[in-house]
Amino acid sequence: MRIAYGVMGYGRGHAMRSSAMLEWLSREHEVRVYAGPDAYAVMKDQHDCELIPCIHYHYGPGGSIDPALTVKRNLRLSMDLLFGGARTRQLAASWDRFAPDLVISDSEAWSHQLARARGIPRISLDHVGIMAYCRPSFPAEDRLLAQRDRFGYLAMMGRPQHAIVSSFYPAEARYPNVSVVGPILRPLVYAAEPRQGEYLLAYFNKGTHQLHDALDQALRACGRPVVIYGAEREGRDENLLFRPPSQQGFVEDLAGCAAVIATAGHQLAAEALWLGKPMLLLPEAAVEQRLNAHMVQKMGIGERGCLRELSGYDIQRFLLRLDDYRSAIRRYRRDGLTESRQALAAAMARLSPRPAPVSGPPNSGSSAGRSAPDHPGTHGPGVHRSDCTAPPCGA
Repeated sequence: MRIAYGVMGYGRGHAMRSSAMLEWLSREHEVRVYAGPDAYAVMKDQHDCELIPCIHYHYGPGGSIDPALTVKRNLRLSMDLLFGGARTRQLAASWDRFAPDLVISDSEAWSHQLARARGIPRISLDHVGIMAYCRPSFPAEDRLLAQRDRFGYLAMMGRPQHAIVSSFYPAEARYPNVSVVGPILRPLVYAAEPRQGEYLLAYFNKGTHQLHDALDQALRACGRPVVIYGAEREGRDENLLFRPPSQQGFVEDLAGCAAVIATAGHQLAAEALWLGKPMLLLPEAAVEQRLNAHMVQKMGIGERGCLRELSGYDIQRFLLRLDDYRSAIRRYRRDGLTESRQALAAAMARLSPRPAPVSGPPNSGSSAGRSAPDHPGTHGPGVHRSDCTAPPCGA
Protein backbone atom coordinates (compact mmCIF):
# COMPACT_ATOMS: atom_id res chain seq x y z
CA MET A 1 0.00 0.00 0.00
CA ARG A 2 1.17 3.54 -0.77
CA ILE A 3 0.70 5.71 2.32
CA ALA A 4 1.01 9.49 2.58
CA TYR A 5 1.83 10.43 6.17
CA GLY A 6 1.25 14.08 7.07
CA VAL A 7 3.01 15.54 10.11
CA MET A 8 2.24 18.88 11.75
CA GLY A 9 5.35 21.07 11.63
CA TYR A 10 5.01 23.15 14.81
CA GLY A 11 7.15 21.82 17.65
CA ARG A 12 8.82 18.41 17.61
CA GLY A 13 6.31 16.24 19.47
CA HIS A 14 4.38 15.39 16.29
CA ALA A 15 7.61 14.21 14.65
CA MET A 16 8.56 12.07 17.65
CA ARG A 17 5.17 10.32 17.71
CA SER A 18 5.07 9.87 13.93
CA SER A 19 8.60 8.47 13.73
CA ALA A 20 7.65 5.72 16.16
CA MET A 21 4.84 4.65 13.78
CA LEU A 22 6.75 5.13 10.52
CA GLU A 23 9.48 2.63 11.34
CA TRP A 24 6.78 -0.04 11.72
CA LEU A 25 4.67 1.01 8.72
CA SER A 26 7.66 1.17 6.38
CA ARG A 27 8.36 -2.53 6.82
CA GLU A 28 5.39 -3.49 4.66
CA HIS A 29 4.26 -0.31 2.90
CA GLU A 30 5.65 2.44 0.71
CA VAL A 31 5.40 5.56 2.86
CA ARG A 32 6.06 9.18 1.99
CA VAL A 33 6.11 11.83 4.71
CA TYR A 34 4.74 15.35 4.21
CA ALA A 35 6.06 17.43 7.11
CA GLY A 36 6.02 21.06 8.22
CA PRO A 37 9.27 22.85 9.15
CA ASP A 38 9.98 21.69 12.74
CA ALA A 39 9.04 18.09 11.94
CA TYR A 40 10.90 18.15 8.60
CA ALA A 41 14.12 19.17 10.35
CA VAL A 42 13.87 16.07 12.56
CA MET A 43 12.63 13.57 9.95
CA LYS A 44 14.29 14.46 6.64
CA ASP A 45 17.35 12.26 7.15
CA GLN A 46 15.41 9.17 8.27
CA HIS A 47 12.44 9.12 5.88
CA ASP A 48 11.32 9.94 2.34
CA CYS A 49 10.16 13.39 3.38
CA GLU A 50 8.82 16.52 1.65
CA LEU A 51 8.68 19.95 3.27
CA ILE A 52 5.19 21.47 3.29
CA PRO A 53 3.64 24.66 4.73
CA CYS A 54 2.59 24.93 8.36
CA ILE A 55 0.02 27.05 10.16
CA HIS A 56 1.47 27.89 13.56
CA TYR A 57 1.46 30.24 16.52
CA HIS A 58 3.13 33.65 16.46
CA TYR A 59 4.51 35.49 19.46
CA GLY A 60 4.26 39.06 20.65
CA PRO A 61 7.04 41.25 22.12
CA GLY A 62 6.55 39.82 25.62
CA GLY A 63 7.12 36.24 24.49
CA SER A 64 3.50 35.03 24.81
CA ILE A 65 1.38 33.70 21.96
CA ASP A 66 -0.33 36.66 20.31
CA PRO A 67 -3.78 35.47 19.07
CA ALA A 68 -4.37 38.49 16.80
CA LEU A 69 -0.91 38.23 15.26
CA THR A 70 -1.35 34.47 14.85
CA VAL A 71 -4.61 34.96 12.92
CA LYS A 72 -3.17 37.78 10.81
CA ARG A 73 0.00 35.96 9.76
CA ASN A 74 -1.78 32.67 9.10
CA LEU A 75 -4.75 34.13 7.21
CA ARG A 76 -3.29 33.99 3.71
CA LEU A 77 -1.95 30.47 4.21
CA SER A 78 -5.27 29.32 5.68
CA MET A 79 -7.16 30.69 2.70
CA ASP A 80 -4.69 28.95 0.37
CA LEU A 81 -5.40 25.67 2.16
CA LEU A 82 -9.18 25.97 2.29
CA PHE A 83 -9.68 27.28 -1.25
CA GLY A 84 -6.92 25.58 -3.21
CA GLY A 85 -4.40 28.40 -3.68
CA ALA A 86 -0.98 28.33 -5.35
CA ARG A 87 0.87 26.52 -2.56
CA THR A 88 -1.87 23.91 -2.26
CA ARG A 89 -1.81 23.30 -6.04
CA GLN A 90 1.97 22.94 -5.94
CA LEU A 91 1.73 20.35 -3.18
CA ALA A 92 -1.13 18.61 -5.02
CA ALA A 93 1.09 18.04 -8.05
CA SER A 94 3.70 16.24 -5.95
CA TRP A 95 0.95 14.40 -4.11
CA ASP A 96 -0.65 13.13 -7.32
CA ARG A 97 2.67 11.85 -8.62
CA PHE A 98 2.99 9.72 -5.49
CA ALA A 99 -0.70 8.66 -5.77
CA PRO A 100 -1.32 7.40 -2.23
CA ASP A 101 -3.89 4.71 -1.45
CA LEU A 102 -4.29 5.84 2.16
CA VAL A 103 -3.54 8.95 4.21
CA ILE A 104 -2.49 9.05 7.86
CA SER A 105 -2.24 12.49 9.44
CA ASP A 106 -0.76 13.72 12.70
CA SER A 107 -2.60 17.06 13.00
CA GLU A 108 -1.53 17.99 9.45
CA ALA A 109 -4.20 19.82 7.46
CA TRP A 110 -2.95 19.66 3.84
CA SER A 111 -2.88 15.85 3.79
CA HIS A 112 -6.46 15.76 5.10
CA GLN A 113 -7.74 18.31 2.58
CA LEU A 114 -6.04 16.78 -0.46
CA ALA A 115 -7.15 13.26 0.47
CA ARG A 116 -10.75 14.31 1.08
CA ALA A 117 -10.96 16.04 -2.31
CA ARG A 118 -9.76 12.83 -3.99
CA GLY A 119 -11.86 10.35 -2.02
CA ILE A 120 -8.76 8.76 -0.48
CA PRO A 121 -9.49 7.17 2.92
CA ARG A 122 -8.02 9.01 5.88
CA ILE A 123 -6.91 8.03 9.34
CA SER A 124 -6.20 10.69 11.93
CA LEU A 125 -3.51 9.67 14.42
CA ASP A 126 -2.56 12.40 16.86
CA HIS A 127 -3.24 13.78 20.31
CA VAL A 128 -4.90 17.13 19.52
CA GLY A 129 -7.87 15.24 18.08
CA ILE A 130 -8.84 14.50 21.67
CA MET A 131 -10.65 17.86 21.61
CA ALA A 132 -12.57 17.07 18.41
CA TYR A 133 -13.27 13.36 18.65
CA CYS A 134 -13.45 12.81 22.43
CA ARG A 135 -14.89 14.35 25.58
CA PRO A 136 -11.92 15.12 27.83
CA SER A 137 -12.20 16.74 31.24
CA PHE A 138 -11.51 20.38 30.40
CA PRO A 139 -10.93 22.85 33.24
CA ALA A 140 -14.08 24.90 33.78
CA GLU A 141 -12.58 28.13 32.45
CA ASP A 142 -11.75 26.51 29.09
CA ARG A 143 -15.00 24.74 28.22
CA LEU A 144 -16.27 27.41 25.84
CA LEU A 145 -12.84 28.01 24.29
CA ALA A 146 -12.52 24.25 23.83
CA GLN A 147 -15.60 24.27 21.60
CA ARG A 148 -14.05 27.04 19.53
CA ASP A 149 -10.85 25.02 19.11
CA ARG A 150 -12.81 21.85 18.37
CA PHE A 151 -14.62 23.44 15.45
CA GLY A 152 -11.41 25.09 14.26
CA TYR A 153 -9.66 21.72 14.24
CA LEU A 154 -12.55 20.11 12.35
CA ALA A 155 -12.55 22.95 9.80
CA MET A 156 -8.90 22.22 8.98
CA MET A 157 -8.78 18.44 9.42
CA GLY A 158 -12.34 17.38 8.65
CA ARG A 159 -13.81 14.10 9.86
CA PRO A 160 -11.78 11.09 8.71
CA GLN A 161 -13.00 7.53 8.28
CA HIS A 162 -11.16 6.62 11.47
CA ALA A 163 -9.46 8.58 14.25
CA ILE A 164 -6.87 7.23 16.66
CA VAL A 165 -6.29 9.50 19.64
CA SER A 166 -3.09 8.94 21.59
CA SER A 167 -3.24 10.28 25.14
CA PHE A 168 -1.59 9.81 28.52
CA TYR A 169 -4.92 10.66 30.20
CA PRO A 170 -8.41 9.22 29.75
CA ALA A 171 -11.13 10.59 27.48
CA GLU A 172 -14.44 9.17 26.25
CA ALA A 173 -14.74 8.78 22.47
CA ARG A 174 -17.57 10.76 20.84
CA TYR A 175 -18.00 8.41 17.87
CA PRO A 176 -17.81 4.65 17.26
CA ASN A 177 -14.93 5.00 14.78
CA VAL A 178 -12.60 6.62 17.30
CA SER A 179 -9.94 4.59 19.13
CA VAL A 180 -8.37 6.00 22.28
CA VAL A 181 -4.91 4.57 22.96
CA GLY A 182 -2.06 5.34 25.30
CA PRO A 183 0.86 7.64 24.44
CA ILE A 184 3.08 6.68 21.50
CA LEU A 185 6.75 6.94 22.43
CA ARG A 186 9.90 6.79 20.33
CA PRO A 187 12.25 3.77 20.63
CA LEU A 188 14.89 5.86 22.42
CA VAL A 189 12.47 6.42 25.30
CA TYR A 190 11.53 2.74 25.58
CA ALA A 191 15.23 1.83 25.63
CA ALA A 192 16.18 4.40 28.28
CA GLU A 193 16.89 3.27 31.84
CA PRO A 194 15.37 5.69 34.37
CA ARG A 195 17.56 6.87 37.23
CA GLN A 196 17.10 9.63 39.74
CA GLY A 197 19.62 12.44 39.60
CA GLU A 198 19.60 15.75 41.45
CA TYR A 199 19.25 18.02 38.43
CA LEU A 200 16.06 19.28 36.81
CA LEU A 201 15.35 19.07 33.10
CA ALA A 202 13.78 22.17 31.53
CA TYR A 203 12.39 22.21 28.01
CA PHE A 204 10.78 25.09 26.11
CA ASN A 205 9.41 24.41 22.63
CA LYS A 206 10.06 27.99 21.55
CA GLY A 207 12.70 29.01 24.06
CA THR A 208 13.69 32.19 22.26
CA HIS A 209 10.27 33.61 23.13
CA GLN A 210 9.58 31.81 26.41
CA LEU A 211 12.78 31.94 28.47
CA HIS A 212 12.22 35.50 29.65
CA ASP A 213 14.08 37.21 32.51
CA ALA A 214 11.63 36.20 35.26
CA LEU A 215 11.67 32.53 34.24
CA ASP A 216 15.46 32.61 33.91
CA GLN A 217 15.72 34.00 37.45
CA ALA A 218 13.29 31.39 38.81
CA LEU A 219 15.43 28.58 37.41
CA ARG A 220 18.59 30.16 38.87
CA ALA A 221 16.92 30.43 42.28
CA CYS A 222 15.50 26.90 42.48
CA GLY A 223 18.44 25.46 44.40
CA ARG A 224 19.32 22.70 41.90
CA PRO A 225 21.28 22.29 38.67
CA VAL A 226 19.02 22.72 35.63
CA VAL A 227 19.67 21.24 32.19
CA ILE A 228 17.85 23.34 29.57
CA TYR A 229 16.80 22.41 26.02
CA GLY A 230 15.13 24.69 23.48
CA ALA A 231 16.79 27.96 24.47
CA GLU A 232 19.07 28.23 21.39
CA ARG A 233 22.06 28.72 23.69
CA GLU A 234 24.88 26.40 24.70
CA GLY A 235 27.16 26.19 27.70
CA ARG A 236 27.04 26.60 31.48
CA ASP A 237 25.85 29.72 33.25
CA GLU A 238 25.81 29.39 37.06
CA ASN A 239 23.49 26.43 37.82
CA LEU A 240 22.03 26.40 34.29
CA LEU A 241 23.44 24.15 31.57
CA PHE A 242 22.14 24.94 28.08
CA ARG A 243 22.20 21.96 25.73
CA PRO A 244 22.03 21.94 21.89
CA PRO A 245 19.25 19.95 20.18
CA SER A 246 19.90 16.21 20.39
CA GLN A 247 17.40 13.37 20.47
CA GLN A 248 19.79 10.95 22.17
CA GLY A 249 21.14 13.55 24.58
CA PHE A 250 17.69 14.79 25.50
CA VAL A 251 16.36 11.32 26.30
CA GLU A 252 19.45 10.52 28.38
CA ASP A 253 19.00 13.75 30.35
CA LEU A 254 15.28 13.08 30.75
CA ALA A 255 15.92 9.55 32.02
CA GLY A 256 18.39 10.82 34.64
CA CYS A 257 16.68 13.94 35.98
CA ALA A 258 14.79 14.39 39.25
CA ALA A 259 11.84 16.17 37.61
CA VAL A 260 10.77 18.13 34.54
CA ILE A 261 9.86 21.78 34.09
CA ALA A 262 8.49 22.44 30.62
CA THR A 263 5.85 23.86 28.36
CA ALA A 264 2.85 21.56 28.30
CA GLY A 265 3.22 19.68 25.04
CA HIS A 266 1.64 16.23 25.19
CA GLN A 267 4.60 14.24 23.86
CA LEU A 268 7.11 15.42 26.45
CA ALA A 269 4.58 14.88 29.24
CA ALA A 270 3.98 11.33 28.01
CA GLU A 271 7.72 10.60 27.86
CA ALA A 272 8.26 12.02 31.35
CA LEU A 273 5.39 9.87 32.65
CA TRP A 274 6.86 6.70 31.12
CA LEU A 275 10.26 7.43 32.70
CA GLY A 276 8.70 8.21 36.10
CA LYS A 277 9.42 11.94 36.20
CA PRO A 278 7.17 14.39 38.05
CA MET A 279 6.27 17.45 35.97
CA LEU A 280 5.79 21.14 36.54
CA LEU A 281 4.06 22.14 33.31
CA LEU A 282 3.85 25.75 32.12
CA PRO A 283 1.23 25.80 29.34
CA GLU A 284 1.35 28.25 26.49
CA ALA A 285 -1.78 30.28 25.77
CA ALA A 286 -3.45 27.30 24.09
CA VAL A 287 -6.43 25.23 25.24
CA GLU A 288 -4.78 21.89 24.45
CA GLN A 289 -1.68 22.72 26.49
CA ARG A 290 -3.78 23.93 29.42
CA LEU A 291 -5.74 20.67 29.24
CA ASN A 292 -2.51 18.64 29.38
CA ALA A 293 -1.29 20.58 32.43
CA HIS A 294 -4.72 20.35 34.08
CA MET A 295 -4.72 16.56 33.71
CA VAL A 296 -1.18 16.22 35.08
CA GLN A 297 -2.37 18.05 38.17
CA LYS A 298 -5.66 16.13 38.37
CA MET A 299 -3.87 12.77 38.11
CA GLY A 300 -1.52 13.78 40.92
CA ILE A 301 1.66 13.32 38.86
CA GLY A 302 2.76 16.95 38.87
CA GLU A 303 1.64 20.56 38.90
CA ARG A 304 0.47 23.29 36.57
CA GLY A 305 2.35 26.60 36.76
CA CYS A 306 2.32 29.93 34.95
CA LEU A 307 4.82 30.43 32.14
CA ARG A 308 4.82 34.20 32.61
CA GLU A 309 4.91 34.32 36.42
CA LEU A 310 6.84 31.27 37.65
CA SER A 311 9.05 31.99 40.67
CA GLY A 312 11.84 30.16 42.44
CA TYR A 313 9.42 29.63 45.34
CA ASP A 314 6.96 27.87 42.98
CA ILE A 315 9.70 25.46 41.89
CA GLN A 316 10.84 24.75 45.44
CA ARG A 317 7.24 24.04 46.53
CA PHE A 318 6.89 21.61 43.63
CA LEU A 319 10.13 19.86 44.63
CA LEU A 320 8.82 19.20 48.14
CA ARG A 321 6.14 16.88 46.72
CA LEU A 322 8.27 14.83 44.31
CA ASP A 323 7.88 11.58 46.28
CA ASP A 324 4.07 11.89 46.19
CA TYR A 325 4.10 12.49 42.45
CA ARG A 326 6.46 9.57 41.80
CA SER A 327 4.15 7.26 43.72
CA ALA A 328 1.14 8.34 41.64
CA ILE A 329 3.01 8.02 38.35
CA ARG A 330 3.29 4.24 38.77
CA ARG A 331 -0.48 3.89 38.27
CA TYR A 332 -0.48 5.52 34.83
CA ARG A 333 2.53 4.09 32.99
CA ARG A 334 1.17 2.63 29.75
CA ASP A 335 2.49 1.24 26.43
CA GLY A 336 0.53 3.14 23.81
CA LEU A 337 2.80 2.09 20.94
CA THR A 338 1.51 -1.48 20.94
CA GLU A 339 -2.09 -0.28 21.34
CA SER A 340 -1.77 2.24 18.51
CA ARG A 341 -0.28 -0.28 16.10
CA GLN A 342 -3.12 -2.67 16.80
CA ALA A 343 -5.70 0.07 16.29
CA LEU A 344 -4.02 1.30 13.10
CA ALA A 345 -3.73 -2.19 11.64
CA ALA A 346 -7.43 -2.80 12.30
CA ALA A 347 -8.42 0.53 10.74
CA MET A 348 -6.23 -0.07 7.67
CA ALA A 349 -7.75 -3.51 7.18
CA ARG A 350 -11.25 -2.03 7.21
CA LEU A 351 -10.27 0.73 4.76
CA SER A 352 -8.70 -1.58 2.19
CA PRO A 353 -9.51 -1.88 -0.65
CA ARG A 354 -10.09 1.82 -1.13
CA PRO A 355 -13.77 2.85 -0.78
CA ALA A 356 -15.66 5.03 -3.21
CA PRO A 357 -15.04 8.79 -2.85
CA VAL A 358 -17.09 10.44 -0.14
CA SER A 359 -16.75 14.05 -1.35
CA GLY A 360 -16.93 13.92 -5.13
CA PRO A 361 -14.62 12.60 -7.85
CA PRO A 362 -10.83 13.04 -7.78
CA ASN A 363 -9.64 16.45 -8.95
CA SER A 364 -6.55 18.64 -9.12
CA GLY A 365 -6.98 19.91 -5.57
CA SER A 366 -8.41 23.32 -6.48
CA SER A 367 -11.61 22.54 -4.58
CA ALA A 368 -9.89 21.17 -1.46
CA GLY A 369 -11.79 22.06 1.63
CA ARG A 370 -15.09 23.08 -0.03
CA SER A 371 -16.87 19.73 -0.06
CA ALA A 372 -19.03 18.48 2.80
CA PRO A 373 -16.97 16.66 5.44
CA ASP A 374 -17.57 13.00 6.13
CA HIS A 375 -18.82 12.77 9.72
CA PRO A 376 -17.38 10.08 12.01
CA GLY A 377 -19.65 7.09 12.27
CA THR A 378 -21.54 7.85 9.03
CA HIS A 379 -19.12 7.04 6.20
CA GLY A 380 -16.56 4.49 5.18
CA PRO A 381 -15.95 0.88 6.17
CA GLY A 382 -13.59 1.80 9.02
CA VAL A 383 -16.27 2.11 11.66
CA HIS A 384 -15.47 0.29 14.88
CA ARG A 385 -14.70 0.93 18.49
CA SER A 386 -11.31 -0.18 19.66
CA ASP A 387 -10.94 -2.29 22.77
CA CYS A 388 -8.11 0.08 23.73
CA THR A 389 -9.48 2.30 26.47
CA ALA A 390 -7.73 4.62 28.88
CA PRO A 391 -7.42 3.77 32.58
CA PRO A 392 -9.64 5.62 35.03
CA CYS A 393 -8.23 8.82 36.45
CA GLY A 394 -7.12 8.17 39.97
CA ALA A 395 -7.34 11.74 41.22
